[in-house]
Amino acid sequence: MIATELQEETEQMIPDSPKGVSVVVPSYNHAPFIEATLQSIIKQSLRPAELLVIDDGSNDGSAAIIERTLKECPFPAELVARGNRGLCATLNEGLERTSGKYFAYLGSDDLWLPEFLNARVQLLESRADAVLAYGHAYYVDNENRIIDSTADWAHYLDGDVREMLLRTTAPMSPTVVYRREALERERWDETSALEDYDLYLRLSAEGPFAFDRRVLSAWRRHRSNVSWDQSLMLEEQLKAQREAALRFGLTDEQVENLQRATRFRRAEDFLRVGRKSAALRLIMRNLRGANSPSATARMFLRLLIPNSVMRRRASSRQRKAHERYGSL
Repeated sequence: MIATELQEETEQMIPDSPKGVSVVVPSYNHAPFIEATLQSIIKQSLRPAELLVIDDGSNDGSAAIIERTLKECPFPAELVARGNRGLCATLNEGLERTSGKYFAYLGSDDLWLPEFLNARVQLLESRADAVLAYGHAYYVDNENRIIDSTADWAHYLDGDVREMLLRTTAPMSPTVVYRREALERERWDETSALEDYDLYLRLSAEGPFAFDRRVLSAWRRHRSNVSWDQSLMLEEQLKAQREAALRFGLTDEQVENLQRATRFRRAEDFLRVGRKSAALRLIMRNLRGANSPSATARMFLRLLIPNSVMRRRASSRQRKAHERYGSL
């Protein structure tokens, strides 16, 4: 265990603090990035009440970097290093080991801007009915260059977000701060390969989501991201939708229409990673899921574009985003 000299005093203050935020970092084999992640937490303008880092069986030396970095932490901080149990189990453990009124977690390769916690807590304090607060995010590469921003294309909503989520538009995890009492009723499903989508659906039945359009966090994009596995992503999203149907009062026909539309839309993501055969199968089997003839035409047009052209277009978009936004 690593903690500052102020740990005992601060821990005594946590139960009485109306704005105490517990922060958990689930760490797994992100040695090149974990120090920057922790520094982005340490530099928050609103200090967390506590920071818990759980190293989930890393074998790349992450634990030593974490231990060294936490020595500089000006608020209570602890490292737990153990064998691998998976992300959802790690997050549930983090929830059990902490006690703040609010709960946030940050992936061991992601980043927060300095005003992140302050902005989210202020929003939740003003919205007593909200189960969580979220916002836009930058995408950054291995060198912290900004290569995209959800503010340029994501249509996020404030309030009742059930329809938005069923369209598979969901908050990026580094943008979220949760109200603990809502999390303690739901928690993460340890049988799920995706930690957030299923939880968001369940929480959306509990209350509204508070949205802040500012960009105050960053998600790091690299080849080890689970989001590259489009088959897994689609399978988990369809499963979560089916399980949410009872909570939302959807009929069997509504669920089938919803899932057909989800499969059709997700074909574009398969195209994005160059899996044209899988994309074509999804399109042909789910044509009735298209929301307009123009959407169908656009999808078929993308099928005709060579993957090499698609990669050049993606690189061009990333370069333009970096020129616009710079680096973190």
